[in-house]
Amino acid sequence: MSSVAETSVNWKLKYNMEKISSRIYSVGVNDQDKVLFEGLWPIPYGVSYNSYLVVDEKIALIDTVECGFEEEYLANIDEVLGGRKIDYLVVNHMEPDHSSLIAYMLEKHPELQIVANAKTVPMLKGYYKTPEDKIKVVAEGESVSLGSCTLSFHMIPMVHWPETMVTWLAEEGTLFSGDAFGTFGAVEGGIVNAEGTFEEYRDEMIRYYSNIVGKYGAPVQQALKKLGGLDIKRVCSTHGPVWETNIAQVVALYDRMSRYDVDRGVCIVYGSMYGNTAAAADALAMELEARGIPYAIHDLAGNNAGELGVSGAIRDAFKYDTIVAGSPTYNNGIFPPVETFMRALKARQVKGRRFYAFGSYTWAGASVKQLNALAEEMGFEVLGDGMSFAQAYSQEKCNIAAVADLLV
Repeated sequence: MSSVAETSVNWKLKYNMEKISSRIYSVGVNDQDKVLFEGLWPIPYGVSYNSYLVVDEKIALIDTVECGFEEEYLANIDEVLGGRKIDYLVVNHMEPDHSSLIAYMLEKHPELQIVANAKTVPMLKGYYKTPEDKIKVVAEGESVSLGSCTLSFHMIPMVHWPETMVTWLAEEGTLFSGDAFGTFGAVEGGIVNAEGTFEEYRDEMIRYYSNIVGKYGAPVQQALKKLGGLDIKRVCSTHGPVWETNIAQVVALYDRMSRYDVDRGVCIVYGSMYGNTAAAADALAMELEARGIPYAIHDLAGNNAGELGVSGAIRDAFKYDTIVAGSPTYNNGIFPPVETFMRALKARQVKGRRFYAFGSYTWAGASVKQLNALAEEMGFEVLGDGMSFAQAYSQEKCNIAAVADLLV
């Protein structure tokens, strides 16, 4: 039961080399085999690893892709270059899903020079033993000429690693943004976005941001201010579509999320051992539905967790202003999947939320008090003492209408 609509996107897509402009080509790959991104986050719709060529008198490759895609990746590059050599490999972000083919590209194109900032250098050496004489170090605002166009570099630390930078191609108004403005979900070609693409990817962009970048709201705000003076006509992220027609919506969404600004609505998250806490959660969802209150509901327990699990719950905690957490008392504490969710919110410094707790127990109720204590630690507005009930759920024990009144 949920008010969240499923996407209509056909996620089983082939990533073809795509010409984005007279100079820019998308040469990345889709990963539709990996189950967990970063070993944590489900990606049932896959993910793209985007890499770009800028072809002028000289040629720059912007980021690489994850290892395991060498043959496909090199074929995409060769289709564009037809034997020409790469002069520069720009490293915006060192996370291995974008950097793990650096050594491979140096082997295939030994003449290229790696362009990176000072914080990237020890990571290049530590991960790939990159020789120092192959690295051109750039600082804030410095540039590299490719002939008729110029790449300049701007540091956006902690979006979401300390070495992160973006690359700006002023002649085309193109921002190569690294992980910023990225999204889960495979793409078709470079998928220069058409009308409707933003809405199709919106939930996966929120999930990507909340799961991966959500802790770093303040650095994202600083990055948005720094980049605000650029006349951006195209955003080329390392994950997801190339944004053109929907740039304002994409930037506005990142701005809202990084300020922890949300819509009115309820995110119900619960775990249940024997169905009693689940019965209360379902009853509350039905009451909200009857009142026309937007909500999402997530069962985090074991086989009932669905394809997104806690990842989807974190996403919806970044969408709605009210979080309702339900947990039976387990070992005199919070049921572990629900505690994991709460601590994930704390780690992401989520703020400005209203909170309500409920749950069942058999002989000693502790979970609701502990959930409220965690919410208070995060500065949430705790709506009353919560609802703790003994043994089986029943309408007589649990005044669900009164709970819904608090949430309106």
